[in-house]
Amino acid sequence: MIQTFGASNVSSRESDELFSRIATDIENKGYSINMEALPLHLGETLSQHLHGLSGEKFNPAGIGRDVQHVRNDSVRSDEICWITGESESGRDWLQWTTHLQDYLNRRLFLGLFSFESHFSHYAEGDFYKRHVDAFKGEANRVLSLVVYLNSDWKQSDGGEFLLYENEGDSEGTKVSPSFGTMVVFLSEDFPHEVFATHRDRYSIAGWFRINTSTAEPVQPPND
Repeated sequence: MIQTFGASNVSSRESDELFSRIATDIENKGYSINMEALPLHLGETLSQHLHGLSGEKFNPAGIGRDVQHVRNDSVRSDEICWITGESESGRDWLQWTTHLQDYLNRRLFLGLFSFESHFSHYAEGDFYKRHVDAFKGEANRVLSLVVYLNSDWKQSDGGEFLLYENEGDSEGTKVSPSFGTMVVFLSEDFPHEVFATHRDRYSIAGWFRINTSTAEPVQPPND
């Protein structure tokens, strides 16, 4: 019997093939880059919902956590809207990431406990300078996930995601933010940045955590 994940209508076998690639990559090198990997129907419903959101739903993104959270336009200049599961597409997304979480826990024994994510909008000229999503031994974000929702993205549009192997890496791996592309990486281990975009750029950024230290969403770095 084929199991489906909500409106995404994706067979468990199809998703498990992707989940297996991600798990193997994480185990072998700590990150996984998969082009056009997000199930198409899920991506389309998320994109439709995202573009239907009013501007008031988005807030300027910041850096730091809790009382130290501040807006710093010299470091990042994007805006975000948290995914709470109130919409059908949001519920489908959170259900799909729960299946990914369960798969990775079975394969890699990561102890992932919860997941948080938000839509990200980079307007023309927006960027996010090099950073890490968690400092070693100081945070409970274990695994970072970025999915892109941009159709017909061209090289001249800019906005590339650059993933560095370590602190000493100055070359990095460049990823175009084209529709359905997915990047997963260990949050503490891989510095990354977002180059300035030359058109509106949309994505989902999320973090798998090992525990929930607060009932409120923590403002994390965004990609």
